[in-house]
Amino acid sequence: MPPLLDLSPDELLTTTRAVRRRLDLERPVDLSLIRECLDVAVQAPTGSNKQDWHFVVVTDAAKRAAIAEHYGRAWDVYQSMPEAAANLGFDDPARAATQERVMSSAEHLAHHLGDVPVHLIACHTGRVDHAPALMSASIWGSLFPAVWSFMLAARARGLGTTWTTLHLVYERDVAEVVGIPYDEIAQGVLVPVAHTVGTEFKPAPRDDLDSVIHWNEW
Repeated sequence: MPPLLDLSPDELLTTTRAVRRRLDLERPVDLSLIRECLDVAVQAPTGSNKQDWHFVVVTDAAKRAAIAEHYGRAWDVYQSMPEAAANLGFDDPARAATQERVMSSAEHLAHHLGDVPVHLIACHTGRVDHAPALMSASIWGSLFPAVWSFMLAARARGLGTTWTTLHLVYERDVAEVVGIPYDEIAQGVLVPVAHTVGTEFKPAPRDDLDSVIHWNEW
């Protein structure tokens, strides 16, 4: 196995980016690396220590292609939504330009998802459709830290990942592709995984911290 990248904890946390264009679609991923990353992931905190997570690792080309087909349909829906990155309409030209790049790279992923060698679908036992906020927050709060840990572990091993939920527009269809029991298991996020073209990544531009931090009161 390749050695871990020489990254400090802060470097790891601030350079684990959404990788889309720089995913190496030709290089296979040793599944022992995926297992190592999942071994790290399941050390994440989980509500009441229930550990109700499940991780579906999809490498079969036909299944990846089927998932990508549903993802492409979801992308077509997303592009017209006000929440789409390119439709947010920031007054700051620099921020608007960043959003255009995000939208362009997301479109690239939508067109090439089927070629990404590993799809990881993170799931949680029990559905939260129309559930109260307490239950919904508890369930996703018990899954998403593990997914983020997986992505950090992947970055440390020279793998690129992207957090995406677009496939949930057609969650039931994707469930059928890989045999997830839809009525019992909720999908939370789809993570495409591949080696990266180069391993150097920089922190992303963010809004000024003082604009989002509140001390003692809003």
